[in-house]
Amino acid sequence: MEKKATLTLSDGRSFELPTLPGTVGPEVVDIRSLYGKAGVFTYDPGFMSTASCNSTITYIDGDAGVLMYRGYPIEELAVHCDFLEVCYLLLNGELPNVKEKEKFVSTVTRHTMVHDQLNRFFTGFRRDAHPMATMVGVVGALSAFYHDSLDINDAEHRRVAAFRLIAKMPTIVAMAYKYSIGQPFIYPRNDLSYTANFMRMMFAVPAEEYKVNEVLVRALDRIFILHADHEQNASTSTVRLSGSSGANPFACIAAGIACLWGPAHGGANEACLQMLEEIGDVTKVGDFIKRVKDKQSGVRLMGFGHRVYKNYDPRAKLMRETCREVLGELGLENDRLFKVALALEKIALEDDYFISHKLYPNVDFYSGIVQRALGIPTALFTCIFSLARTVGWIAQWQEMIADPEYKIGRPRQLYRGATRRAVKPMAQR
Repeated sequence: MEKKATLTLSDGRSFELPTLPGTVGPEVVDIRSLYGKAGVFTYDPGFMSTASCNSTITYIDGDAGVLMYRGYPIEELAVHCDFLEVCYLLLNGELPNVKEKEKFVSTVTRHTMVHDQLNRFFTGFRRDAHPMATMVGVVGALSAFYHDSLDINDAEHRRVAAFRLIAKMPTIVAMAYKYSIGQPFIYPRNDLSYTANFMRMMFAVPAEEYKVNEVLVRALDRIFILHADHEQNASTSTVRLSGSSGANPFACIAAGIACLWGPAHGGANEACLQMLEEIGDVTKVGDFIKRVKDKQSGVRLMGFGHRVYKNYDPRAKLMRETCREVLGELGLENDRLFKVALALEKIALEDDYFISHKLYPNVDFYSGIVQRALGIPTALFTCIFSLARTVGWIAQWQEMIADPEYKIGRPRQLYRGATRRAVKPMAQR
């Protein structure tokens, strides 16, 4: 039996609205006919209670601390799969078998090179430009180089564009880094894994052979998996909104990168690392906690709490283990910032103030420390995030294009400006 919700307005009029059940999670009230029936809109700043689409890709239960890609818990994917398997899953709905994975990896690998003219494109930027500024420009410019995959109504074009974006993003991020430090670009190698290839392009120099460290590669690969998708967040919603106008996929992903650049979204791990640096030493953690509790101090606790998760971020535990593995491999077990992080976490998880405010550690709390240990500069953290999230953006974009109900995004507003008035002649103003 179909369930309905009843909306009663202040003038006494009542309207029945259908409810739509999800596979898991809360029911959704379908308000598409509300304006036509009742002549009113809903008001929901930040869309915190509004479903903008239906999706089969990612599910989050913030209260229970659950994150699933296509039904698979993130904890299992991060342990049993590599990043390209997760990419295949997000794009196709199922994990690949051996032959499917081999073909997928081969296709991605063959697309890792970028058009040679893009090398000169980088020289148009100042070397001290923020890498995210470079990323927005270069990724947006891909549509000027790859004209043969811009027809969003052609399934093959969409497929090729997806492979190109997933494959070229590591190359572009590495090029942005190399350009910023004045080193020559390192071209990809087809005999290396996706993540090993990226690390080589980042850290190799022509003067010596680069040695792949599998422990570090696995750590970065896990970072990619944990950030691959996260439901309808700000940048994903930006990609969908851009795509709803019919914009090409390269432009849509560039828009997502621009949104992710915001400090409230993709810059959280950078801010968390800066906070740990400011604390400086384990002995100062107690004083810092006191200042956090004092609302008059203006001190903010970064890396704790989440817009969606009201419980322990399921990605945080995995990132904590990865952090230990990396620091152990590099002989940095006594790393000053990691000790500060552990002390901060211990107090926050036991203190009534943080428990009552549901301020649990999130994935950003540890990912900044891991990337710092890997040698990735702070300014590049959000670029790494963009690289990982690209597959999620593409999967969401493709799902939207294939949805028969999709239409150009057009939010409504609550207007509180001036009422109609006449323009007075200049002499009367």
